[in-house]
Amino acid sequence: MKPQYFVAILFATALYWMYFLYAPFLLSMTIAALLAISTSNIQDFFENKTGSKFTAAFISSALLAVLFFVPLGYFLATITIKLNTLDQMTIKGMEVFIRGFIENPPAYLEFLKPYIEGKLNDIDVKAIASDAISLAGNITALSAGFIKNAFLVIVFYFFAQYNGATIVEFLKRVVQVSVEEADTLAKELSSVMSVVFYSIIVNAMFQGILFGVAISFFGYDGILFGIMYGFASLIPIVGGALMWLPFMMYEFYLGNVFNAFFIALYSIIMISIIADTFIKPIIIKEINNRLLEEDDAKLNELVIFFAIIAGLATFGFWGMILGPAITAFFLTILKIFEARTADCAA
Repeated sequence: MKPQYFVAILFATALYWMYFLYAPFLLSMTIAALLAISTSNIQDFFENKTGSKFTAAFISSALLAVLFFVPLGYFLATITIKLNTLDQMTIKGMEVFIRGFIENPPAYLEFLKPYIEGKLNDIDVKAIASDAISLAGNITALSAGFIKNAFLVIVFYFFAQYNGATIVEFLKRVVQVSVEEADTLAKELSSVMSVVFYSIIVNAMFQGILFGVAISFFGYDGILFGIMYGFASLIPIVGGALMWLPFMMYEFYLGNVFNAFFIALYSIIMISIIADTFIKPIIIKEINNRLLEEDDAKLNELVIFFAIIAGLATFGFWGMILGPAITAFFLTILKIFEARTADCAA
């Protein structure tokens, strides 16, 4: 057997066992690496200020935990507590209100009565209570799983920031591509992920502020529910409705018809349609133009927008990072093949 074949077999065997060993952590490691790529400019800033790569990585990791994971963890914990304290009498009261509202709707909703009247018999309070308890248990499990994953991501993120440059240089030497192609791949992926990361943060903050300011006029905690709406907005299609729909129903329950309709229409028109559909691509474009230099490769803002949506739909929460990364990687590989083809033709 030729020595190179033997080395190849050893490498394939080692690669299999490495995958087997680290498979439970691959997603967390991938997300951490992509986040490190996205925020490499933050790492560089702190490293220049402190003169220590370790200190810079620690500050970056702490900042990520505070700005990203703590609010979301608080959101999940709050929802879990609320559902765990939900009793059957509360559900019964809501059921009586909904039945009464459907049986005797306002004059402007009379046309809906024939369509939803038959649904009254399908309402089962015990089943709703059981589902609520089950949902509370599921969210509790989700919260515990999220905290675990968040901790792993932060740990791997720290090591990615601390050892990132060394790892990248090693991969450049190992991978069978030219230095120029490796630099192109690293630069374009870093550029796109930076735009994606900051776009997600700015867009979530923007939508959260819009909802928080509006809801505060009705006596609710605008800061808390603004944060909650910002994270809920990351969920495709139904994210915003998870926030404004309960407020609308509660205002109807209190008899505040104007408030209920205002919350619903404001959330649908101002946030879901105008902010999320039309302003979000503009935010991505603006960050794309401001963050990247003229000679940097820029990915079209609509491509980034749809990559985020596709990633969320396919992978769930972490898809907002994975979707654009996969898209950017694929398009960069196409550019490398195009350059090689052009060189061969020449």
